[in-house]
Amino acid sequence: MGGTLKGTQMLSFFQKLYTAFCYSFQGIKYAFRTQFAFRTEIFLTIIIVPLAALLSNSAAEIALLLSSWFLVILTELINTAIEITIDRISLERHELSGRAKDIGSAAVLIACINVVVVWGLVVFGGY
Repeated sequence: MGGTLKGTQMLSFFQKLYTAFCYSFQGIKYAFRTQFAFRTEIFLTIIIVPLAALLSNSAAEIALLLSSWFLVILTELINTAIEITIDRISLERHELSGRAKDIGSAAVLIACINVVVVWGLVVFGGY
């Protein structure tokens, strides 16, 4: 076993990779169709990406600004997955279900606070 992929193994690898990509894209499309916050964040990305380039002095600063923003989008997707899973289990109100949803929402809030801190440090100095 040399650790290299041969013929059919390579094809199988790329088929699995393609299938995984398709599932991921379905998740993004679903979130965009059904989640107002996700749509808003995607539209803000159109503004944030060029703004990061304009306000930065280096590639490292651009990377910091954009990665802090994409963390918000990532967290929003995870929060949506938590909410959908809770709703799948039961639509009945339950204290623990509410807590799980609140904690997911808190994670998004913390990611947003991170954006403010990172952008503040990079744009206004102190970095």
